[in-house]
Amino acid sequence: MNIIQSNIANLPTKYGKFKIKAYKDEDQEHLAIMSENFQDLDIPYVRIHSECLTGDTLGSLKCDCQNQLDLALKFIAQEGGLVIYHRQEGRNIGLLNKVNAYALQDQGRDTIQANVELGFNEDERDYRIVEHIFKDLGIKKIKLITNNPKKLAYVESLGVDIKERIPAITKSNKYNKEYINTKKEQMGHMF
Repeated sequence: MNIIQSNIANLPTKYGKFKIKAYKDEDQEHLAIMSENFQDLDIPYVRIHSECLTGDTLGSLKCDCQNQLDLALKFIAQEGGLVIYHRQEGRNIGLLNKVNAYALQDQGRDTIQANVELGFNEDERDYRIVEHIFKDLGIKKIKLITNNPKKLAYVESLGVDIKERIPAITKSNKYNKEYINTKKEQMGHMF
């Protein structure tokens, strides 16, 4: 794993002022978004947010991604901590395949069925960059903002002490209700 990283820069946002640092691993670039007081925190709040261009940028109602990112950035700006923007689009199947998965979902498949029909596992994400970011930023204890049991298990496998899990609960709508049900019933997400 050959990782290139940027310097830390300021990022004023509509949520508040942050510090950012980029990490490049092969062809993917990830971002650490830190509250201004991040370095002073013994146990920061942390959100590992998986990229979702259609949700995060375009405001898609087919998922809860933008709502979870919005919730995390507001919370971190207020309480202090870190959002890792994990750039693995569509559970790491890429944007083109994600749009193909959307087309299959339009025909009645759920997100897992669509990924499998396209030749992928239900979730192709690789969290190795998270370990590097945690080490680089000196993170040993956190309060993790997640609903995903796989993220919990991965962070625990790194030896990072999870002091608390904070659910990332947002409102569902008629377009993402089945998506959220699939995450809950088939992927074990904790809502």
